[in-house]
This record gives sequence, C-alpha cells and structure tokens, in this order.
Amino acid sequence: MDLNRLRELAEYSHAVITRFQDEGGAYPAAPTFSAYKGYAWLRDGGFTAEGISRYGDVGSANRFHDWVDRVLAGRRGQVDELCGQVRRGEQPDESAMLPTRFTFDGRDGSDPWWDFQTDGYGIWLWSVVTHANRHNLDLERWRAGIDVAVDYLLAFWDRPCYDWWEEHVEHRHVSTLGAIHGGLTAIAPHTSAPVLEAADRIRALVAAEGTQNGHLTKWLGTTAVDGSLPSCVVPFGLVSGDTAAATLAAVARDLDADGGVHRFTADVFYGGGQWILLSALLGWNLAVAGDTAGAWRYLRWIADQATPDGDLPEQVPHHLLHPGSRAEWLARWGTVATPLLWSHGMYLILADELGILPSNLTDKA
Repeated sequence: MDLNRLRELAEYSHAVITRFQDEGGAYPAAPTFSAYKGYAWLRDGGFTAEGISRYGDVGSANRFHDWVDRVLAGRRGQVDELCGQVRRGEQPDESAMLPTRFTFDGRDGSDPWWDFQTDGYGIWLWSVVTHANRHNLDLERWRAGIDVAVDYLLAFWDRPCYDWWEEHVEHRHVSTLGAIHGGLTAIAPHTSAPVLEAADRIRALVAAEGTQNGHLTKWLGTTAVDGSLPSCVVPFGLVSGDTAAATLAAVARDLDADGGVHRFTADVFYGGGQWILLSALLGWNLAVAGDTAGAWRYLRWIADQATPDGDLPEQVPHHLLHPGSRAEWLARWGTVATPLLWSHGMYLILADELGILPSNLTDKA
C-alpha cells in the first residue's frame, strides 16, 4: 500500500470520527453496532480524542473533553457519597459505582452491562492533560471533571473491577492499573491531591504481583499476557527498561499473528480475532522505541483491514483463536462493530508517530 493511500486513510479516519461525533461532544464507540449504539466510553473516547488532537482538530477534541467534564461534574454528589462510604470503612456495592459507558446525555443507560471499570477515568485524565499540553490550552476549562475523576481513582484504584474487555471483575488487571497510573501522573502537576503517592503504590503492587518472567501480566497473580499491556509502557509509563522490552516481546510472541494482535489467548468474543486498535498500540510502542520498520508493519496491516469505504472494524476474522465461538456472537449481536471509532483514533496516533498525518487544520475552538 503506497503512502498516499495511508494518508488518505488518516484523512478518512478523521472524517468518520468527526462525522459521528454527537452534537454534545461524545464520541460513539460504534455508531451502528447493536450492543454499542448510543453509548460512549471514556476509554475509547480518550484514545480517539488523542488521535483527533494529534491530527490537529482542536475543536473536536475540546468538545469531547467538554462532554466528559459535564458528565463527571454531574456525578460530583455520587462520588462524594462513595468516598464518604470508604472513609467510614464501608465497601460500596459494585452497582453504586460510576459506569464505564454513558449515554450521550450522560446517563448510565438502561441496558445491562459489565459496568464497573476504573481504567477509563485514568485514560481520560491522561488524554485531557496531553491534549492541553500539546495545544497550550488551560486545563481549568475541565477542572470540575478532573477533580471528580481524581477523587474517584484515589478512592478505588486498588479495587478489583472488570478489565478493558468487560471481563473478570474478580481480578485486579495490570492494564487497568497502568491506565490509572498514567492518568494520575499526568495530572500530578495540576492538582494538590496525593496522586503521586497512589502512583507509587500502583508501581510497587505491579512490581510485586503483576510481573512474571520479567514481563507484565494480564492480572495480578497470572503468567498470561494481554494485548492491552503495551499501554503500560507507552503512553502510561508504568514500566520502562527491561520490563517494558520484555512485555512488548511477550505480547508479540503470544498474541501477534502476521501483524494483527489478539486480545488474549482465551478470547472467544467473535471467535477471538485480531484487533485493529491493539495492532496500533503495539506499533505505537515500537515507533517510540525506535523500531520504525516494526511500526510500519502494523500500520500497513491495519490499512489492509479497511473496508472498501475506508471503515476500520473492531476486529477481523483472518486468524481466529476459537473459531467455534464466532457464530454465537454473530447470532447475538450481528456483524462485528464497523466502523469502530477507537480503531480509527488509534490509526491516527500511529500514523502521527510515523509522520504521515496532514497538518493543515487550524481549528482552535
């Protein structure tokens, strides 16, 4: 695939993200997929906003962060009550916690979901700080939401919850801890809250219980890896040096098949295919580490997965880990989410790392 086509996919990625952005600022996870339609995640949106920010569309990214700020400011009372329970030595019920996804008007929504996940709150803190630093913006614009996210994470960072994939609520997941670490360290220069103390505790916990054979693990106490673990290196800075290198190598060894990265070896969702956004995440890490050739390999693989219209799906079925389970999900939720805005956002991030994004946008709204 030539360079012009790769650039065209970046331009289309920006176009599809902004076309489907809700008028209130939310980025829908997937505008037409049955199980995601009408909902926005802080995790998906945080990474999508990073891609949009790198593209240079400051206005679109600002509108997303404005939306998160409004949603979280509206949860101030809920978080105060939850934190008060913790101070009283109580353990709030999982159903009382903040959700992982919101309707576009900021509600929990009425569809049952695996909702208690803390990673998105850390991812949003990292995303909004990174965006503000890149474009010399005043973080005070989003102060109310930032303070809610910080208070919530300081109270609940060490509590088991569902992972990035809405699974295994009984575990403490290293990628979740990494995302919280990234958010707390990013916001540290902009808050008086004891965020660096919590970040230190996260690093110590992961070093003691979330590292095996020199690499990070899917959750505390296992030896398996997960395709989300490279985020603990770049961008969240949980580990570096030998542990970082060993983690990237373990993910590539166990989960990469010809440029497409699986979530984890036991994944049965739609048969356990290869995820576009995880290939971009590993490529992003390789680019930062100086392995430009490796990063280009992932970028070209991703571009090859686009539909004729340019849409990037959530995953592709070329190399299924558990093909017998695919039909079950097709019957339950229909075809794989396409387009997935997170996939397009991650493509923009990797394309930027490799220097092929256009730079002609000047929107400073």
